[in-house]
Amino acid sequence: MKRILIALLAAAMSGVSAFALEAPTGLIVLTVKGAVTNTNVGDTAAFDLAMLEKLESRKALVETPWTTGKTTFEGPLLRAVLEEAGASGTTLTVRALNEYSAEIPMIDAEIATILATRQDGQRMSVREKGPLMLVYPFDLDPGLYNEKYFSRSVWQIKEIEVAK
Repeated sequence: MKRILIALLAAAMSGVSAFALEAPTGLIVLTVKGAVTNTNVGDTAAFDLAMLEKLESRKALVETPWTTGKTTFEGPLLRAVLEEAGASGTTLTVRALNEYSAEIPMIDAEIATILATRQDGQRMSVREKGPLMLVYPFDLDPGLYNEKYFSRSVWQIKEIEVAK
């Protein structure tokens, strides 16, 4: 028991997480890299869909420029994903499968932004902007419904890089 306490104390003092992120068992749909402390594949935090669906999530009925009428999006809160990865920084670079990317201030994770895995109850395929799409809480704050946040609403997300 004494050895375990010493190991935990040493890890805490070094700034490294004492607990590794569980390993993905399914297809990896998201990699979080950069300033992260909870890793499971090399120096990255890799997530399969099941891991993401275990995190704190949100369902939002929103209107977007990319859908017709109001659409229900659901998935983990961006904040929950970053916390699970032990991310700390000021800027996120969210990268899509086609290499499109957007720089997003870390503060955007605090406004109920979600990484949608489902649209109208169905898992999002690559053809339908999946497997992940960053959806801002347009339903909670209509002031977000503008070009600034539209340009940050990346879909077909594969990776988030956290920068200090």
